[in-house]
Amino acid sequence: MGNLVEGEADMPLRSALTIRLHPADDVVIARTQLVGGTVLAEERITVAGLIPPGHKVAARPLAAGDPVRRYNQVIGFARRPIGAGEHVHLHNLAMGSFERERAIGVDAHPTAFVDPPAMFMGIVRREGPAAGRVATRNYIGILSTVNCSATVARGIAAHFGPAALEAFPNVDGVVALTHGTGCGMDVAGEGMRVLRRTLAGYARHANFGGIVLVGLGCEANQASALLGDAGLRESAQLASFSIQDTGGTAKSIARGIRAVEEMLPRVNAVAREPVPASALVLGLQCGGSDGYSGITANPVLGTAADLLVRHGGTAILSETPEIYGAEHLLTRRAASPAVAAKLLARLDWWEDYTARERGEMNNNPSPGNKAGGLTTILEKALGSVAKGGTTNLVEVYEYAEPVTARGFVFMDTPGYDPVSATGQVAGGANLIVFTTGRGSAYGCAPAPSLKLSTNTALWLRQQEDIDLDCGAILDGEATVDGLGATLFDAMLATASGAKTKSELHGYGQNEFVPWQVGAVM
Repeated sequence: MGNLVEGEADMPLRSALTIRLHPADDVVIARTQLVGGTVLAEERITVAGLIPPGHKVAARPLAAGDPVRRYNQVIGFARRPIGAGEHVHLHNLAMGSFERERAIGVDAHPTAFVDPPAMFMGIVRREGPAAGRVATRNYIGILSTVNCSATVARGIAAHFGPAALEAFPNVDGVVALTHGTGCGMDVAGEGMRVLRRTLAGYARHANFGGIVLVGLGCEANQASALLGDAGLRESAQLASFSIQDTGGTAKSIARGIRAVEEMLPRVNAVAREPVPASALVLGLQCGGSDGYSGITANPVLGTAADLLVRHGGTAILSETPEIYGAEHLLTRRAASPAVAAKLLARLDWWEDYTARERGEMNNNPSPGNKAGGLTTILEKALGSVAKGGTTNLVEVYEYAEPVTARGFVFMDTPGYDPVSATGQVAGGANLIVFTTGRGSAYGCAPAPSLKLSTNTALWLRQQEDIDLDCGAILDGEATVDGLGATLFDAMLATASGAKTKSELHGYGQNEFVPWQVGAVM
């Protein structure tokens, strides 16, 4: 269970019907649907009523107001008396305030680096905005400064189907990454800073061999200001123009096509070569989570993240609203008090943000998460942080900031997966791993995305979208460490060019969703 347990005595205990995650837990997890009258011999209780797979069963009687523990951590408080064997969920478990022992840095420890590190076949950028960095894919990107130029951007990319790229086998594709903002906003406000940071991050991303930036001409997000703020300039790898200056839609599409055609020979002239795993920057994602996420796929991803850090690479945990209630597990691993303070400052920002919007942090889990067995954000967060493994938290970044540190880091993002992953990729992530218990259909361009299922029933139902099944852990047929090593190997293969399921389906362009912060004017 990664950073949620403390030794072999606390490892999950499986019975035929349930999983106990910690001896001190007040609940066990149903491995299959349980019907009333079923005797759970190991727990010495009898099930009361129908309990779906992945949901919680009270392992002992609980009084109203009692804290309820899973992973030996508080996930909520009993709304009313709960009998042993009862279903524990929305009807009888609620949020509540309690002190969390943040104990900054007490679990920080030296990382045991692997020497020599693992290798993969990457593309070393030797010129252009990404010079000096390593790519896992080789795209040309069409970026829009504003929603008004999105149609032109898509028109340019649409011209370059498989037939148009036959002569350029080293080019993975031409993709249009468009968005719904760029005007009607304060040019000096936070929203504009976030948008420009995001677009600049994509413009300099290692997985783009060339960029065409398309504007309308009169928008708030002027291309010249975007490029100037980011220290970017036009070159053989970066072209920029506006629809108004070019003379309209058709002329702009034609101009963009010519720009891409000029780039194609240069972008195609690359060769993969052996590079160390330290060149990998991994975005950690989960979506459509269920009651098994924190038991199987998320710890598997945490193990792979630990392996990557030990090989010198970088792993980015994000989705700030989805670590709420488990932040103390991260501050305990903070490399310094300053790093912990940065993380807590971002959580303070979110509490203020949700209050201003008349919301609450517990608006998560989603309906699908709840159907899968998750009840409160505290419970979801405890499973979510397992993606981050066990190594030290070495830095905290704001949304879409360039990630320069090596090791395990945190980036402040919303919990909504496409928005979160967009920030990670803007920060430099050249690979995404995405866990799901409900069946997320997701892909990312330009960074390939591997998907993991938390349970075998999902894998059997939707394996056309999922790359690795972690459900065998529930049956004791696989281990977290074993599947973590398997995932690490799959990450190296993907970074070397092996296609993921989402890439084969053509996902990636529509999943570019920059975070919209601030007022729309």
